[in-house]
Amino acid sequence: MVLKLSHVLDRSHPVHLAMEYMARQLDRRSRGAVELQIFPDGQLGSEIEGIEQVQRGELAMVKTSTAALEGFVPAMAIFGLPYLFRDQEHYWKVLFGEVGRDLALAGAKAGVRGLCYYDSGSRSFYTKDAPILSPEDLEGKKIRVMQSKTAMDMIAHLGGEPAPIAFGELHAALQQGKVDGAENNPPSLFTSRHFEVARHYALDEHARIPDIVLFSQKVWESLSPEVQRWIEEAADESAAFQREAWKKSTEDALEALKQAGVTVHTPDKRPFRRKVQPMYDRLSGSEIGMLVQRIQLLE
Repeated sequence: MVLKLSHVLDRSHPVHLAMEYMARQLDRRSRGAVELQIFPDGQLGSEIEGIEQVQRGELAMVKTSTAALEGFVPAMAIFGLPYLFRDQEHYWKVLFGEVGRDLALAGAKAGVRGLCYYDSGSRSFYTKDAPILSPEDLEGKKIRVMQSKTAMDMIAHLGGEPAPIAFGELHAALQQGKVDGAENNPPSLFTSRHFEVARHYALDEHARIPDIVLFSQKVWESLSPEVQRWIEEAADESAAFQREAWKKSTEDALEALKQAGVTVHTPDKRPFRRKVQPMYDRLSGSEIGMLVQRIQLLE
């Protein structure tokens, strides 16, 4: 049996290394009966295209950001809310707990089944001329964000001007002064070389948006319980492998940024949380609002 897995990242990325580890674990468990073939670099299409292929059963698996999954599973929009998690420990408790499981399986009606979550770090602000140490520092600043309504709302509530431009155009936009800054995780800031222009990095950690490995519900239902168990166990082991690889990648990137002359700041998050509270207030009584309550009550 051959299962195909698509993702858009390169072969050196911790996600790809984790998938290779998953393939080895699946081969070992199945004694060669199940082969996982991995297609990186967007060979089989974008994340959205991959989700659609998985829905139709043309592809067994895809790795996608939970942000890209919002159009298929609306509850996934919760991960875009700023300052939702108290810290990394709280984040993983949520993903490994009942809420994380419920969200992973919420796409069954849409034809997708979440197998495991992968770490994609926390997003923080990087800027050209001055650091973002308080919400007031964002006033009048143009900040590049993903093409996400939630991300744009966050910048607006913090007093900045959201600029949803393509990631590939960002380096030039920073150089030319079209934007004053952007936000992303440490490995992305380093590998994109945006630090050559943006010399301040403020670790406000406003968003933690995980990646997720999806399995086609259609294909899943055609598998025996034994094969399903092999896949679930191999996926869980790959997730543990990926978290460690991502942690090292983040530590290495932060050290490399400092060596390159970037000033890394640690602002107080409390004023930022207060400024975005209206985003939470308007969710009261909604499905997302109830999920927020479950997450915030988790110790």
